[in-house]
Amino acid sequence: MSDEPVFHREGELVVPTGHARGPWHPGQLHGGAPAALLAGAVQDLAPEMQVARLGYDFLGPVPLAPLRVEVRIAKAGRRFQLAEGELAGEDGRTLVVVRAALLRRGDVAVPQASRFDAPPPAGGPADSVAAEFPVPPGDDPRAFQRTAMDIRFAGGGDFGEGPAQAWFRLARPLVGGEPLHPVARAAAAADFGNGVSRVLDFRTHLFTNVDLTVTLVRDPATEWVMLDARTVAETTGIGWAASTLHDERGPIGAGQQTLFVDSR
Repeated sequence: MSDEPVFHREGELVVPTGHARGPWHPGQLHGGAPAALLAGAVQDLAPEMQVARLGYDFLGPVPLAPLRVEVRIAKAGRRFQLAEGELAGEDGRTLVVVRAALLRRGDVAVPQASRFDAPPPAGGPADSVAAEFPVPPGDDPRAFQRTAMDIRFAGGGDFGEGPAQAWFRLARPLVGGEPLHPVARAAAAADFGNGVSRVLDFRTHLFTNVDLTVTLVRDPATEWVMLDARTVAETTGIGWAASTLHDERGPIGAGQQTLFVDSR
């Protein structure tokens, strides 16, 4: 990993670097950066539990500015816990909210037919290739989709339009000096579904996600997470992106995004 992290922690605040920047505006974050940040904070609340569902609502653009993270257990329990949290600006305005289901990790005998053990489609990360992001960088080339994530497309794909299968790995620390939870890897990758399987041109349309739901049956076992993603967009100005999440052993869950679609 490179040295400069996606975020620095400064007292009670988390300060994003340029590696958290998204593709829509140079002063706004990619959704995967705050999603990963909140996922890690939720996992810290109950390290022994499996984060089985993360439901995010993005209440507006997240600025490239100091942020405050707050998470708490809303419902405690030995088998099931519910966590809630938010990401806010220095002014106290809430920018992202998350609601998470945490389940007891167990060792349960289940029939082989009911398990996710299929190998990843189109090969693993070693068989996949990088592709140039279709929007030119600005004055500062740092961005979450360029310098924070190592992205490789499987099956001969690229950032073109249509369904895609792409592997993701964080290329640098998420928060400087702090360990990275596997669930944060999954959340960081899941927010790319609408980008890698886009059906519209970045130059002519907006197709930003207003939410993200991630469901996991287990944590990714390696650094790499793959999205098998597809997007649909309607003349209503609403779109939907859905992804199956894989690690190098097989499927681990799913991601879903509701999209706001508009002409630029």
